Amino acid sequence: MAETTDDRLRLLIERIERLSEEGKGIADDIRDVYNEAKAVGYDVKIMRQVVRLRKMKPDDRREMDMVLETYRSALGLD
Repeated sequence: MAETTDDRLRLLIERIERLSEEGKGIADDIRDVYNEAKAVGYDVKIMRQVVRLRKMKPDDRREMDMVLETYRSALGLD
């Protein structure tokens, strides 16, 4: 029984390690895309913000926009 448990643990650890490596590869690919965008003149900082906004739920995004507008108005940034 212990040997089976040890084998399963080893397999799970190996899967985690493999997925971590794949994640690093994906992160490298994403960085390459941002570098390509920068090379053709896009603002990468703004692109990252757009990606973050697109991940948000519409209601959360609207709420954030309202709060941001309130803060900007209070500070005279408009």
